Amino acid sequence: MNRLLPWRVAAWGLGIIPLLFAVKWTLQSRLGANPVEFLEHYTGDWTLRLLLTTMAMTPLRMLTRLTEPIRVRRILGLWTFTFLCLHFSIYLVFDLGLSVLQLGEDLVKRTYITLGFTAWLMLLSLAITSTTGWQRRLKRRWTTLHQLIYPAAILGVIHYLWLVKADTREPLLYLAILLTLLAFRLPWSHWVQDSRLKESASSETH
Repeated sequence: MNRLLPWRVAAWGLGIIPLLFAVKWTLQSRLGANPVEFLEHYTGDWTLRLLLTTMAMTPLRMLTRLTEPIRVRRILGLWTFTFLCLHFSIYLVFDLGLSVLQLGEDLVKRTYITLGFTAWLMLLSLAITSTTGWQRRLKRRWTTLHQLIYPAAILGVIHYLWLVKADTREPLLYLAILLTLLAFRLPWSHWVQDSRLKESASSETH
């Protein structure tokens, strides 16, 4: 059996299943007293969950030494952008009535909207350049460009934290997960990983 297949199924499932639930609840009129607000929060939550899952693939590879997490990262990233576009579209259509002027006013007056929109622009550039063709075209610049996922994730979490007025437990949980994932990118984490690999190799030779 192809070892990558279960990973691909899981990556697609993480995008398709919550999307199907949203469609089901919409058709069944089970979105509560404020359907627009429910869908905005639902798609926003899943954007952050998928974004953090995408970022978790590199630490997962470091810990397991498997290549499969990296090979499904693109699928997870595109699902992240899909839910972010749904989140932005619901806000643009139902809250603003497709008014570009109102969007401009919100970007100026509401900082959390500015942060969310900036994160959308960052992930837009990543989605456009996610193909193998763009990777070949940009070469080393592709890796530099795709590091925008880190500031985009930070802006997304802050966007959520500033949006919530009362119960901040969920956005703070996302922030804690994000900080943990970012810690794996620090130089010392790579030193620890290299040490573990050397210890493992040494034990295998004895």
